[in-house]
Amino acid sequence: MSDPIKHECGVAFIRLLKPLEYFTEKYGTPLYGLKKLQLLMAKQINRGQDGAGMGIIKLDPQFGQRYIARKRSYSKNAVADIFDEVNKTLKTLDKSNLNNALYLKEHFPYAGELMLGHLRYGTHGGNSLENLHPFLRQNNWMCRNLVMAGNYNLTNVDELFTQLIELGQQPKEISDNVTMLEKIGHFLDEENERLFKIYKKENLSNFDITEKIKENLNVENILKNAFKRTDGGYNMVGMIGHGDAFVIRDPNGIRPSFWYANDEMLIAASERPAIATTFNIPYDTIKEVTPGCALIIKKDGSYKETRILEQKDKLSCSFERIYFSRGNDADIYKERKMLGEMLAPTVINSLNDDIENAVFSYIPNTAATSFYGMIDGVNAWLKNRRAEVLMTEKDTLTSDRIKEILNYRIRREKILVKDAKMRTFITNDADREDLVGHAYDVTYGVIRPGQDTLVIIDDSIVRGTTLKTSILKILGRLEPKKIIVVSSAPQILYPDCYGIDMSRLKDFVAFRALIELLKDNHLEHKLTETYALCQAEMHKPVEEMVNQVNTLYNLFTQEQLSKKIAQIVTPENFKPEVEIIFQTVDNLLLACPNHRGDWYFTGNFPTQGGVKIANRAFIYFMEKNNARAY
Repeated sequence: MSDPIKHECGVAFIRLLKPLEYFTEKYGTPLYGLKKLQLLMAKQINRGQDGAGMGIIKLDPQFGQRYIARKRSYSKNAVADIFDEVNKTLKTLDKSNLNNALYLKEHFPYAGELMLGHLRYGTHGGNSLENLHPFLRQNNWMCRNLVMAGNYNLTNVDELFTQLIELGQQPKEISDNVTMLEKIGHFLDEENERLFKIYKKENLSNFDITEKIKENLNVENILKNAFKRTDGGYNMVGMIGHGDAFVIRDPNGIRPSFWYANDEMLIAASERPAIATTFNIPYDTIKEVTPGCALIIKKDGSYKETRILEQKDKLSCSFERIYFSRGNDADIYKERKMLGEMLAPTVINSLNDDIENAVFSYIPNTAATSFYGMIDGVNAWLKNRRAEVLMTEKDTLTSDRIKEILNYRIRREKILVKDAKMRTFITNDADREDLVGHAYDVTYGVIRPGQDTLVIIDDSIVRGTTLKTSILKILGRLEPKKIIVVSSAPQILYPDCYGIDMSRLKDFVAFRALIELLKDNHLEHKLTETYALCQAEMHKPVEEMVNQVNTLYNLFTQEQLSKKIAQIVTPENFKPEVEIIFQTVDNLLLACPNHRGDWYFTGNFPTQGGVKIANRAFIYFMEKNNARAY
């Protein structure tokens, strides 16, 4: 992606279903699970480079023994930093006992049966340790401790925050992290109290009551109460101090969540390939957590998937397929290739079928797969074109002419080269922008100046800033006749309030193009009309709100927006003509049939909270308010 955006966090969870001694005997170390956690996190490093954290819970600890441990880091190599610190702790122990499971469980904080890792991309808040998952809610009663991490963003935090106040709590801040930790924690406390009252009537001692609570804690009821009025996208993992755990996914399946279990362990993660690679297991044995359900793992090692929230239309995030998830997922790889292939006819039409004077390339590195698909599509066209030429010239063909026709190949080259990111002491914005413009370099000598059209594919265009200040300027050094920038994603029109760092309308180049089109057509009054409509929506119950920003976008066609976007991103005094081709939403849904969440492209939000955010984002734009709309 030419415009880097921060996005979905990643989770990694391992529940050992055998004692640590088992792993010593079979794999040579009682820390087998911990090593796998490190690898499972490393395989998802694409999901978070602002920080990382891990939490460990030990089953059946001795009284007075520490049974919950946590380590977090916001360094640039957070995962490596965490496990370096873990290894330092290990080196302080008696070396002769490092394979002794009982010794490690007593003396090493990170030798436990429940392990939770998290990788953070900070969409909100700073990078202090306080903002890093996992979060802890601590208590002297084992069954009231909660360790939680996830990939989530809630649209109704204010409402949930108010609920906590109504319950009598005093939350320390308004955030989805604190809100959900305290909300789940509240109903965890209630469940403990409910069971305590039942067993107290049976005249059991407090000690025996505590043991009964460990056996009979109803995690399903806790989650049903805690998530009853939650609006947003989420994949959350929680561990309760005595050993119960859960993985819960939003009812629309917006955020990805996968799991696998055998007789040794249960694993959950944000990405399927991470599980497959880490544990060397067949890809098709890894399951999705059903939207609206929770995978509940009990202290005794039993587990089941249980419905927590009413099932809704599955609208999994399509951006996961276009960009966020690793491309080594077999299905994602095919989908990204198909996205590129579907664009080939439009590109060829734009070239007026003149591929002889065209060079095809891509913006590294995530657009490579779509590029292969686009090349496949152009080659398929070329194959048909060869057949047409052969039929047309069949009466005059010579051996040399047939060879010429059959041997013709399209020109595909690696034009852009990503340079190492430069650090700078310069604080002046103009000078800093000049340095940012050198993030890429080009391959010289493959473009014929003034003759060739350069077709270059990107996986999406969000802000358009890097295109204008860097990429197009660099490509202009090659002096092509024309540059066609192809986006394998449709135009991004709306904020994403379910986890991606895309919150302000003015940041989107498509929205800026909309504003310019309104001005060009003397329709500025539509802005104030829509502002009034959005304000009126904010006075309705959230379930009755409609997206009023749609009325503005509906005034123009996709082609009009694309043309204006091309004008906006073209640098001043730029010689080559610039054209931008975007994917269509219809093609996106054909390529990614199981991930139909397209709200950032269409405004069709899966939850009413998203509709509210769209209207609020426009209100903030009109009021020149730079705050996030969620």
